[in-house]
Amino acid sequence: MELRVLRYFLAVVQEKNITKAAEKLLISQPALSKQLSDLEDELGTKLFIRGHRQITLTSEGQYLNTKAEEMVKLAKKISANIQSNQIISGDLTIGAGESIGMKRILDVLGNISQDYPDVKTHLISGDANEMEKSLNNGTLDFAVFMGERDLDDFNYLQMPETDHWGVIMREDALLANKEVIEPKDLLNLPLLVSSQALSSHRFDNWWGNLGPEMNITGTFTLAYNAELLVQSSHSYMLTFDHLLNRNNVQNLIFRPISPQIIEPITVVWKKNTVLSKVSQLFIKRLKASLQK
Repeated sequence: MELRVLRYFLAVVQEKNITKAAEKLLISQPALSKQLSDLEDELGTKLFIRGHRQITLTSEGQYLNTKAEEMVKLAKKISANIQSNQIISGDLTIGAGESIGMKRILDVLGNISQDYPDVKTHLISGDANEMEKSLNNGTLDFAVFMGERDLDDFNYLQMPETDHWGVIMREDALLANKEVIEPKDLLNLPLLVSSQALSSHRFDNWWGNLGPEMNITGTFTLAYNAELLVQSSHSYMLTFDHLLNRNNVQNLIFRPISPQIIEPITVVWKKNTVLSKVSQLFIKRLKASLQK
């Protein structure tokens, strides 16, 4: 499979029409059709279902679409980083969830952007499992993990900041007057929980035998969206401290949980890989920030 052909394939997927894709690619429609047919022959499967006005992907085509996007993105990043041999430029891609620890990292990235305007920064949101997969396939340069995780396969820097779990609720909520929230306080109350924390059973020890009695009415990946739901539905939300956005949500408060749960924040990257100059610069400056 050639990258050129994969780019042709992705253009057809985007346009959903071979003629329109050919016009976009500045090649003839018969030539593009021939390239796609050759690709199907090479893979031994049909990638498209050709309709009268547009095409749709087969399940094999959907799989190739995902992988082709990763391959083309990786090739573009490699090219940009190689071309930056004489100066600091290229792409720096970092995956992370929401956390107070991101402030230090974003400060470092902001300073790099000011000093080296040709550096392009890409921030990708996702949970730790998604981030680890992207690190391993090369589409991420770095990931930021919140919480304990096996780091044997990675190089890493531990951040001094930590995340503390607590509950966000409305100011007029039943538990608003409590200084800390214990598991028994949440019984029978509508509760929103981070989908990653729930799938990893993060609170099993905290709520103990009360777990089956917890009224979990929903999950979330982005704290801001969940805060809007708390505001409108009188729910309670288990999340990290410092994520309450008072600029957009005025009547919510945060209370820490007891016993407390504290999560480490770690920046990780692949072992045994040659880092681009911009990646090396990021690590150097991040380390320097830890000395202040």
